Amino acid sequence: MDKIHNSLQILDYVVVFIYIIALVSLGYWVSFVKKKKKNENLFLAGHSLKWYSIGLNMWGTNVGPSMLIASAASGFSVGIAGANFSWFGFLFIMALAMVFAPFYRTTKVSTLPEFIGKRYSERTRELLAWYSLITILLSWLGITLYTGGLLVSQILGWPLWISMTSLTTLAAFFAIAGGLEAIAITNIFQMVLLIIVSLGLTITGIIKVGGITNVYEAVPAKFWILFRPNSDLNYPWLPIVLGYPVMAIWFYCTDQSMVQSVLAAKNLKQGQLGVNMNGWLKIIDMPLFILPGIICFILFPDLASPEEAYATMVMNLMPVGIIGLVMAVLIAALVSTIDSALNSVSTIFTLDIFVRRFKPYASQKEIIRIGRIVALIAAVFGVFIGLGISSIQIDDLYIMLQSILAFLAPPMSVVFLIGILWKRATPAAANLVLSLGSVISIGIGVCSLWNIPSKEFWPHPLLLSFFVFVGLMALAILVSLATMKNYQGSSLPPLKQILSKNGSSRSIWFLWVALGILTIALYIFFN
Repeated sequence: MDKIHNSLQILDYVVVFIYIIALVSLGYWVSFVKKKKKNENLFLAGHSLKWYSIGLNMWGTNVGPSMLIASAASGFSVGIAGANFSWFGFLFIMALAMVFAPFYRTTKVSTLPEFIGKRYSERTRELLAWYSLITILLSWLGITLYTGGLLVSQILGWPLWISMTSLTTLAAFFAIAGGLEAIAITNIFQMVLLIIVSLGLTITGIIKVGGITNVYEAVPAKFWILFRPNSDLNYPWLPIVLGYPVMAIWFYCTDQSMVQSVLAAKNLKQGQLGVNMNGWLKIIDMPLFILPGIICFILFPDLASPEEAYATMVMNLMPVGIIGLVMAVLIAALVSTIDSALNSVSTIFTLDIFVRRFKPYASQKEIIRIGRIVALIAAVFGVFIGLGISSIQIDDLYIMLQSILAFLAPPMSVVFLIGILWKRATPAAANLVLSLGSVISIGIGVCSLWNIPSKEFWPHPLLLSFFVFVGLMALAILVSLATMKNYQGSSLPPLKQILSKNGSSRSIWFLWVALGILTIALYIFFN
């Protein structure tokens, strides 16, 4: 880490400084200078987002330091197995566009707890709002700040807590001042530049090794296998096949931070096209973020820690000045994830808890002021959560991050899936899953991640997530059957009616079919 810090030159720091100033200036322009509507900009950008903004914003929300650092570390350690968490997601990204998004847009909701309130009851809405706040604080803020703190510590040599605090301050500026519109516009600029510099790093690394054939032949054959045997400790194929869908349904289809851009779309078609663009961008996660780790294994096999792989590649292959640009883009990417999370926390608390329960007739000015205060408080909490995550003892950073998400997912996935697919699922069932089910899922996760009573006692976290999901789904069905007599059914139209009224164009279906063919081809080639 000290070696990385000492490799930076004055010009690199100047480039980082200029980039951050430019980014803040753009955010200021969007927040205070650009003319805009007064009503919904802080939370939903006035329902003005177009497909390219949605696609880049969704991808940018996901491509934080957890993707940059952990993906390269995974590539350095085991090869492309981590690409499952990008490519396998195709099915669930498509589910968001073609199944969940029509439901959300038809009900004209601003938050997913609001949608659940319409599907089940106001009590369910409140439970989901609190659970969503917990999951966003843990999964988006805590994880992102921890991995982002590692990156900034590598670059500047700062202690972890100072690095996290600095990142939070910068991210809070966009979330508090400009809301979703500022985040979306700055994300377009940041993500395009991230693709360019990451692609440049990958190509430079391939040239340094002597070509793509040399890259392929210079590492063990198992580095190029997506589905590793079940004897593999970190990436066994069965837990991925069973457990990842549980996480992906929650992550892509029901998490406010990911779905908020779709809710803010100009119309359903723009939202579906934006989600499709995110699906195509997920394909390039492997060459942009995992492949540099594999190349680093070839060029610098003696790293002290796999988590230094991405930064090591940048420091050794990029010229002075460009190193600063890459580091600035990486900082911007993690800021993108943090400010999206802060905006989601602000939106859910303000609209689903404060306005509904405490001040239903609050003025728009009051709502925006509360939203900004909540974003500030969430930023502070995020720093402490990030410090807590740093104490988890799992060797593979990428698996550690996926494991945390795996235990947050089951209650949300169950409540949304059964609510959309089965009209007779009752509020009593949803409330029990969100209350008791959340305690069970998170409790099991805490014991598993902190090795209580021992590491050997627990199966793979993704397999454990699948077991929890099945148990909670069975509980939801049984409770629904037991309480169905007193329930008249959902007031929302059934799924078949929603989809028939919101039929997708042939062009959208063509894009999904093409993406599906490419995904299948990749799995065949790499297995």
